Amino acid sequence: MKLPLPSVDPITEPYWTAASRGEFLLPRCRACDRFHHHPRRWCPHCWSSDLAWERPSGRGTVVTYSVVHQPPSPAFAVPYVLAVVKLDEGPQLMCNLLGIDAADVRCDLVVEVVFERRGEMALPQFRPVADARALR
Repeated sequence: MKLPLPSVDPITEPYWTAASRGEFLLPRCRACDRFHHHPRRWCPHCWSSDLAWERPSGRGTVVTYSVVHQPPSPAFAVPYVLAVVKLDEGPQLMCNLLGIDAADVRCDLVVEVVFERRGEMALPQFRPVADARALR
């Protein structure tokens, strides 16, 4: 059984296309200079529609997480870690944490974006930074 794929529409298409290339892009408002996530036609901070797709650092910290033991479908291998990551630039994303044992996850863990291939698409996920002191 295959893992589910995200729905792509004209607003989110640049995000998913970039991710499939292994590139992490988010909308950034030209009026207030802030990134936001999820992609939308206007800035949730100042309501401007003057947006550009730009590359944030791809680094952040775990805000909260849950270890999933009951999969939503047989396609998911358990346990896995579902987390909310706050990017250094401010936006928060829900993602999976990869490359770490569930028992070692903690809030404030420093993480970086990686891409999980799902067929022709890729999903931004996060993994622990090897040497967090070097990046802060």
